Amino acid sequence: MTLPLWLWQAVTIAYLVVLHAAFSVGVWQHARPADWWLMAAMFAAMSFGCTVGLHRYFAHRSFRTSRAFQLMMALLAGAAFGDPVAFSARHRIHHAQSDTEHDVHSPTQGWLHCWFGTLLDYRLDEQQLRKLVPDLIALPELRWLHRWFFLPGMVTAGMTIWLGGLTTFAVAYCGACLMIIHAGSAVNYFCHKAGSRPYDTADRSTNHLLVAVLSLGEGWHNNHHYYPAACRAGFKWWEVDILYYQIRCLSWLGLVWDLHEVPDRVRAAAR
Repeated sequence: MTLPLWLWQAVTIAYLVVLHAAFSVGVWQHARPADWWLMAAMFAAMSFGCTVGLHRYFAHRSFRTSRAFQLMMALLAGAAFGDPVAFSARHRIHHAQSDTEHDVHSPTQGWLHCWFGTLLDYRLDEQQLRKLVPDLIALPELRWLHRWFFLPGMVTAGMTIWLGGLTTFAVAYCGACLMIIHAGSAVNYFCHKAGSRPYDTADRSTNHLLVAVLSLGEGWHNNHHYYPAACRAGFKWWEVDILYYQIRCLSWLGLVWDLHEVPDRVRAAAR
């Protein structure tokens, strides 16, 4: 569903305010242990949809899977208001224009713009989106989710209220969404600001150990920008990449296949 730019930004700002305010109130109201356990479970599921699903699969096609499992990843991301079509289109632009004036992910435009700018960026119209992701827009289920992207998130939020009331919604749902937003934003900011650069890329991407731990592997960002087609961001054995381990386990179960690994020539190119 296409919204005017001003309305999209107003709704997004309201969404961010509600997440932070509700979570703060939920913590202040002494949430139950079950709420925290549910938050951990929801974070695990929704972050899988947003990182393995939106990022490594839909945006970069680093492995293959069935349409059924593809839809499941899209729905898990959708529970946190993730949209495979919109995310993939904008993320592919990010890689093409990384750290330029056209890159809304870049800290060169300031901390606040980088941290939340990705969520507020709505410059691409529907025609431009479709041109950037013809592989995704060709599938009717992804077109439907793109048009009604807000439905999975609203249903998920409503289910937490039904399960445990407003406190469960505030802690479990809002807390999980905040962890996903801030982990991704930390990658956007710190992994273009500080860290090591084993690969000579055209942008300022870096590897950041702490961010890699907090983001389950996305913080090996310089690696990723050098060879974004790989299903793993941690290229070396000691670069812990939980998301890659999840993908590998799924391949053992036969749910995903044709994993795009890191070629030896890419490993050898590291300084």
